[in-house]
Order: sequence, then structure tokens, then C-alpha cells
Amino acid sequence: MSERKVLNKYYPPDFDPSKIPKLKLPKDRQYVVRLMAPFNMRCKTCGEYIYKGKKFNARKETVQNEAYLGLPIFRFYIKCTRCLAEITFKTDPENTDYTMEHGATRNFQAEKLLEEEEKRVQKEREDEELNNPMKVLENRTKDSKLEMEVLENLQELKDLNQRQAHVDFEAMLRQHRLSEEERQKREQEEDERETAALVEESRKRRLLEDSDSEEEDAPAPPRPALRPNPTAILDEAPKAKRKAESWERSVGTLGSRPQLSGLVVVKKTDLDQSARRDPAASAPGAVHNGKAAGPAARAPGSSSLSQLGVYSDSDDSSGSN
Repeated sequence: MSERKVLNKYYPPDFDPSKIPKLKLPKDRQYVVRLMAPFNMRCKTCGEYIYKGKKFNARKETVQNEAYLGLPIFRFYIKCTRCLAEITFKTDPENTDYTMEHGATRNFQAEKLLEEEEKRVQKEREDEELNNPMKVLENRTKDSKLEMEVLENLQELKDLNQRQAHVDFEAMLRQHRLSEEERQKREQEEDERETAALVEESRKRRLLEDSDSEEEDAPAPPRPALRPNPTAILDEAPKAKRKAESWERSVGTLGSRPQLSGLVVVKKTDLDQSARRDPAASAPGAVHNGKAAGPAARAPGSSSLSQLGVYSDSDDSSGSN
């Protein structure tokens, strides 16, 4: 069974390749290729920026009468993404880069030119040193002198920065600790001050309320209980004696006649009235209804104070018996 995709072709025995007609194509034929912008550029027509890496469907052709070491140079045609103006650039194998032709300007061209200038100066210096040994010595002396100047300037800058920006971490931590302590102390003092102000205000308010309501002052705080004195019992008897003496001085004894006895008035009874009618019966030692008259019978004209003394004397005598 034959293969579906055949790799080998059959050539008949009488095949002559010189008889195959050749296709005549122009040398400047253009091909459509897909590429990306090799650098940043800006359109001259509308000012649109075209960044590196943007993809285009470009036309490619070979530049006639230009080559570098046998390498052909190609030209590319693209269109602006905004105004569709045609922009062309071509390859530069000498510098392994691309060259802008027309339609746009290349951005960051100054940097590229500076790099090219540095390369050119370096190349000229190498050419001079290759043929002149004295030039090599002069260049080395200049390089060493320039390097020493750069190091000195760098050291001066370092010293200046160290003098101006000296950082002491221990001092910073100490200052931070002191500031924290001061802040805590200040907050504590403010709290104490506020507490004292509140207490003073409440005390003033309480005093105002007490003065308005005319109430008694607040009771004093209870005093701690005193310990009992073992010799306190010895003082009890003299205290009772002193109380009795003070009572006798102020009121008097029951058997005596006090100064305030004149204030007492004795109510007159039926016995007194009968005594007035019959003086003989009221005499001392008289018998009335078979009974002797008591010593409490009052003589006519006696005062109430004398009667009070008689009553008190009788009580004392009866108590003694």
C-alpha cells in the first residue's frame, strides 16, 4: 500500500532539468512579512507614538546597490496606526541595528549617538596605543591620576556625610525612653489633678446642699474602739459618790428641809377642818375614837415646808426601825 504523503518524487529516465522554464521575477520584488517595531518612534504626520515591539504587517524589499560585506540590506514599509502614513526603515548590519529613513523620528536617539561616540573614541585610542608605546604610558598615567582624584573626592564626600549625618542609635533609644517616661509622668499628674478637682467640686457641692437644707453636718468618722482599762473599776465607786453629792447639793436629802420646799403646797383634808372646829381633839396626846392622834397632826399655823420635813423625818425613822 502506497503512502499518502509521499516524500520521494519519481523522475522519468528522459528527464532534463534544463528544459524547465525559469520564472522571471523582478529583483526589487516586495514580500509581505509580519514584524515588530525595532525601536520607539514618533510619526511626523500626526505625532503618534509607536513603541518598540508593536506588531505590523510590513512590506519587505531588498535594497539595490547596497551591501555590507556581502550581506544584503532590507527595507521595510509600515503604516502609522493613527493616520496610516507610510514609514520606512532598513537594516544596519554594520552596527547590528536598524536605521530610520523617513516618515518618523526615532526616540532616544541622543543616547544611541552618545554610545556610538564612546565606541569611536575607544577605538581611536586603541589604534594610537597599537603603534605608539609612549602613548600607552601617557594614557596609563592619566588613568591612574584620574582614578586617584575620583577616590579622594569620594572619600571627602563620605567624611562630609559622616560629619553631617552622624547617627547615634543608643542616644536615639535613650531619648525615646526619656520622652516616654516624661509623657507617662505628665499623664499621671494630669489624672491626679483632675481627680483632686473632682473631689473639691463634690465637696463644695455637698457643703452648698447642706447649707441650703439647714441640716446638720455629716457625722464624724467613727473612732476606733479604745482598749478596756483594767483599773477602770476602781473609778466607778468615786463616780457614784460624786453623783450622790451633786444630787444632795442641788435637791437636798430626804430628812432635811431643802430650800425649794416652799414651792410644795399640801392639800387641805377633812382632818384639818375638824381640827379647826375642835382644838382640844387636835392637841397632842389626845385620843380620838380610842386612838391617839399621830405625830403627823399639824398644829394650826404651820407651813407646808414644815409638813414636808415631818413626812420625811417619819419615813427616815420608820426605815431605821
